Amino acid sequence: MRADFVNAFVKASTEVINNFVPDKFSVGKPFLRQNPFPTKDIVIMLGITGDVKGQAVFSMSEELAKQIASGMMMGMPVDTMDEMAKSALSELANMIMGNSATLIFNLGAAIDITPPSLVKGTKIEISSAGMETICVPLVSNMGEIEFDIGIKK
Repeated sequence: MRADFVNAFVKASTEVINNFVPDKFSVGKPFLRQNPFPTKDIVIMLGITGDVKGQAVFSMSEELAKQIASGMMMGMPVDTMDEMAKSALSELANMIMGNSATLIFNLGAAIDITPPSLVKGTKIEISSAGMETICVPLVSNMGEIEFDIGIKK
């Protein structure tokens, strides 16, 4: 997996998220995932198509998801993961991946993204057969988002 592509995803994710939350996120130590890999309570998945093919998976605790959704909705309290909160989180993922697509285009590759799918549950595992998946933890005092980037070999 090209390091400059990973850096584009990381740059887009921290810039977009930090526009909506008071406690800024930074990048933790990336690591390679083994298949299948576990997720946290809230999972947002998007497909990547075009010159680069794969998937992006954002995984976080429900509590963190509610805090981020609140930030996306200009501070409106979010007590439950209702449809509005899910929509806000899905839009956040869309914004991150849209910015990533622009940065990657500037590196010479054209990508497109699929609409996000949000899954809520416990003991969810993701299998990304045929893809090298790198997890980039996005860390703040609010909690941690696991951002998994899987690219087909």
